Amino acid sequence: MGAATTIHHHLPVAPHRPTPRRLSSASASSSSPHPAAFRCCSRLKTPGIQLQALSTPARAYDFTLRVAFNPSGNFDLSLSDQDDAPQVEPPPPPTEGRIEIVISKDIIQSLDLSPVQEALGDLNSLTTAQSKKLLDRTVGFTIIYEREDPYDTRELSEFPDIRLWFVRLDASYPWFPVVLDWRAGELARYAAMLAPHQMSARHGVVFNPEALELFGMNKVFIVYSWLKQQNHVKPRLKTADMARMLGFGIGDELFDLNLRNQENCDRYRSRGITTISVVQLVAWC
Repeated sequence: MGAATTIHHHLPVAPHRPTPRRLSSASASSSSPHPAAFRCCSRLKTPGIQLQALSTPARAYDFTLRVAFNPSGNFDLSLSDQDDAPQVEPPPPPTEGRIEIVISKDIIQSLDLSPVQEALGDLNSLTTAQSKKLLDRTVGFTIIYEREDPYDTRELSEFPDIRLWFVRLDASYPWFPVVLDWRAGELARYAAMLAPHQMSARHGVVFNPEALELFGMNKVFIVYSWLKQQNHVKPRLKTADMARMLGFGIGDELFDLNLRNQENCDRYRSRGITTISVVQLVAWC
């Protein structure tokens, strides 16, 4: 492990919709506990919008990052906690023309994915043209959820039944984050449904840093493969943009390594070989 540092992810949210915000300038540094992996994936160190992640007693991390949803440019963030007032801004408006999926409490508690299928069609047999249209229009969610207790102040991502519905959605369509309306905060809210976090009155969603890393890298591999299957023109660029939204920079080395391993697997599968040892796989790389 490298020297201990402190990660500050700032991802403020308005009720029911996590969104980014602008803050003042500051600088930070980072260190990677896995130098070999750092060549393929790194936290962005340019000034920008931050996500706030939970710090642990044993160690903390510190880095800044840049995200792609800000059309006006990048903004520096302050890492100071001098002002205790809430710093949550309203979410950006939904992208014009996006596909809206409305889910109710009954839909959620029955783990029913039919609203997704009704809005988007058969997602298991998308043509290249259909997937391109889906990526261009993007998708958002309207969650209608009546609280049993009128004094319940929890955010939607803190309700277990809502999170379980999104877990089922993600298990059925693991590439789904790539078609979400990123600019309106849908990717951030989706991540909050699946990655451990806490809610802060001042900062909004506060992610566990390791959980966010695992979620982000898992989606990088899944989304990249799906985009290639859909014959997307620039699968690397689209995947890297999604990772950047979560605060991670993805280098070409990671994509090259993934491609090389896939080619090796395809070659041996064509020869009828289905069992490959780890030693062989490492030797090929």
